[in-house]
Amino acid sequence: MTIDWKQETETRKEAFIEDLKSMLAVESVRDDSKATADAPLGPGPKDALVKVLSIAERDGFTTKNLDNLAGYIEIGPKDAEEYVAILAHVDVMPAGEGWETAPFEPVVTEDKIIARGASDDKGPGMAAYYAFKILSDLKVPLKRRVRLIFGTDEENDWTGMTRYFEVEPEPAFGFSPDAEYPIINGEKGNVQILIDGEATNGGSAKLVSFESGLRTNMVPGIARATVQSAQAEKIVTEFQEYLVDNPQISGSTETDGEVVNFVLNGKQVHGAMPETGENAGTYLANFLQDFDFGGTAKSFLTYLGTPAHDDTIGKKFGVDYTDQVMGPLSMNVGIQKFVDGGKAFINFNFRYPKGITPEEIEAGLASQLNGWDVKPTIGGHAQVPHYVAPSDPIVETLLRVYHEQTGLPAHDQVIGGGTYGRLMKRGVAFGALFPDSPDTMHQVNEFALLDDLYRSISIYAQAIAEITNLD
Repeated sequence: MTIDWKQETETRKEAFIEDLKSMLAVESVRDDSKATADAPLGPGPKDALVKVLSIAERDGFTTKNLDNLAGYIEIGPKDAEEYVAILAHVDVMPAGEGWETAPFEPVVTEDKIIARGASDDKGPGMAAYYAFKILSDLKVPLKRRVRLIFGTDEENDWTGMTRYFEVEPEPAFGFSPDAEYPIINGEKGNVQILIDGEATNGGSAKLVSFESGLRTNMVPGIARATVQSAQAEKIVTEFQEYLVDNPQISGSTETDGEVVNFVLNGKQVHGAMPETGENAGTYLANFLQDFDFGGTAKSFLTYLGTPAHDDTIGKKFGVDYTDQVMGPLSMNVGIQKFVDGGKAFINFNFRYPKGITPEEIEAGLASQLNGWDVKPTIGGHAQVPHYVAPSDPIVETLLRVYHEQTGLPAHDQVIGGGTYGRLMKRGVAFGALFPDSPDTMHQVNEFALLDDLYRSISIYAQAIAEITNLD
């Protein structure tokens, strides 16, 4: 059966964009404050899951909703014992500030679609869905069943996909359209290290509050702090000088007597690639640490502003480790909070290769506390490194399909990001970001290039057809 995958995609472009726009309009950010028995992660993730399954039902597919936590669409022979899984997600990161367009009102230009989730992961997920449509419309013979599974909490602790694997049989193998091409056959371990203590003051300067970061897997783009000091005017002057000395960041202040409100703007990026961003929180702490703060405010600012600042490989903590295959460890200081009289909290996110353990990372963070009476602890949802050999037929087949359709070099690679692919022993990540395309995941003004999404529909259709029939 000879199929022109690209031509099949061409005839479905307009319908694809309309369905994608309807998905992007759903503000599917997890919100535990609005959780109910019917919407356990809040209304947004549930609404997005219901939306994508309703699109599939409109088109005549078999679907299943698992308690509004995960759902799937299935094609292929119903009597086949094994199935292949394509794992995507409908939840998105909080939009954050600084968007030029409304983040949940998708804008389609000549070459791109702009909205939160366009690149991560609604665009790629819907590309996989349209690959399903092509296979179904053409009645392509498949040896195994194939499930396109949508999770609702990939950006947090994977509650939805955890539920799926608790109640459904494990797939034979598969891929997640939630990363980049040519393929991701290795993913570093992922662990959070938390510091949680009391927030006190004691010097002539008082740290009333400090806040930066929305999620552990985002480099904070904005930091805010309120400081009270008799030297308010001096602090403001020195802050302006600090901004001049660090042109990669910007900021502003508002003064009311002895109270100064700071805003510092860095660069928000995906926490798996912290070296490409500018951590607003650690910059603000780096500036403030030299003033006369006391109590745990001094410890908090010094810790953030010295060992945690301007170091995305953990060198100052003595945990900078590189594996020959999986590459180096990376560190993101994702969430930073201080409220006088309340709590001081820091959330670190480490992506680590084989050869170093979360316990060793935890010990490294403890080594630089310098008298601060807190204890770093390992947070939940830790993930060990994952690797599928390049010789595995699924890796070889996906790389071949990618090269055949694009003419681009095809090679295996390891990333710091974590995808659902790691949930399968023979699971990988496959697209939809191309090597020469801008990566705007977790950033303001997130977008996906239209041609990249169209190319991915074609690639995914052929890839699913071929891996489904592997021996």
